[in-house]
Amino acid sequence: MKKLINSPDTVVTDALAGMAAAHPSLSVDLENRVITRAGAPTAGKVGLVSGGGSGHEPLHGGFVGYGMLDAACAGEVFTSPVPDQMLVATKAVNGGAGVLHVVKNYTGDILNFAMAAELADDEGIEVSSVVVNDDVAVQDSLYTAGRRGVGATVFVEKMAGALAERGAPLTEVAALAAEVNERSRSFGVALTSCTVPAAGKPTFELADQEIELGIGIHGEPGRTRAALAPARDIVATAMDAIGSDMPLDGDLLVMVNGMGGTPLIELYIAFDEVSRYLAGRARIARNLVGNYITSMEMQGFSVTVCRLTDALAELWDAPVETPGLRWGR
Repeated sequence: MKKLINSPDTVVTDALAGMAAAHPSLSVDLENRVITRAGAPTAGKVGLVSGGGSGHEPLHGGFVGYGMLDAACAGEVFTSPVPDQMLVATKAVNGGAGVLHVVKNYTGDILNFAMAAELADDEGIEVSSVVVNDDVAVQDSLYTAGRRGVGATVFVEKMAGALAERGAPLTEVAALAAEVNERSRSFGVALTSCTVPAAGKPTFELADQEIELGIGIHGEPGRTRAALAPARDIVATAMDAIGSDMPLDGDLLVMVNGMGGTPLIELYIAFDEVSRYLAGRARIARNLVGNYITSMEMQGFSVTVCRLTDALAELWDAPVETPGLRWGR
């Protein structure tokens, strides 16, 4: 294992310390592994909290800031944070208008966020939750009952965050988050495995000319293994899977996301193939190309598509200022 780390035992804490040093706009509680906006909470504003296992950066801590999250909880690599962390984050961003938990559909995250919401309720904090479950690859997996939550998490955090900045009440922010999730679908492909520092070896094995179609962000198995093929064929497989589950028409927001180890030149090739695939069917009205929800150093990519409305496009375009996403300010 070759990694730029001090010790497998201190990876998360060391990374959080680095975030604190790099981004003065963030307040980082190293003891509880909670990242909040400096100066939180904002009085009268719905607070947005998300979190999950580390190793998916910039998700979630990199999306804390104006126009997105108010706080994020960092678990160990590929391991859910605990309810106490989530409660600390919830209390830290409660400005009196309630708090929305954005939860990816993984069993540990679901259970722990539910427990944190109960603890917050005991302290008089109103909490709503939205579960992101956009992955069309498989119905159930090693970590999940139902569909996994992947790339649409970025869309939910961005658009719900924009609405919260406008002072919308918790019921409206939660409903908007659920709408974005419902209008979004994703599919991922792995060219290689990744190595969790604590394990010290690849999570799974792929032969040199083999890929995994429908991979999960923790290395969960996908639909099938297949031979390596040209980018156009791999992208077509991903888009066929998405299109079989949701109409691909009208104005779309498309994210071609790297899994951590894929060069940007290859992601642009993949985006070009997505654009060609959709030509004559739909318009790519907004796009992201880059690393936004990763899986350590895995080589591969995912495609996430959201069917936009005028209102959603306006929320997407609204100003955002976070380490991982920024425009308009």
